[in-house]
Amino acid sequence: MLEDSELETLYYVDDSGIHGKGLYARVPIRKGEYMGTYNGPEGYEEGDEVLENGSHVLWAEQDNGEWVGRDGQNILRYLNHSPVPHAEFEGFDLYAVRNIEQGEELTIDYGEEPDPDFCD
Repeated sequence: MLEDSELETLYYVDDSGIHGKGLYARVPIRKGEYMGTYNGPEGYEEGDEVLENGSHVLWAEQDNGEWVGRDGQNILRYLNHSPVPHAEFEGFDLYAVRNIEQGEELTIDYGEEPDPDFCD
């Protein structure tokens, strides 16, 4: 997992043409490259997931089919939506789905809202 200081050497936040603020690449990123982990507040530990949706909550489906939410507090919370994303999450880890150039705004596909019956 990359620390916040490491993430800030790779990415920066600026105004977005998509929505509010966005996350941008400081350096080129190769397809398939690990880009960081969507982390909760300082002192966060596994099992500290949230139970309700919110503006920076990322939901990840677990192997057992249940959904777990994490309230993102690191720089990755500035990822905006695009139907043609630059990256995608595998659980809470982010990977590039194509080559990304320096200065590009980084996006993910937000997908659909999880079914609340499958959330803890």
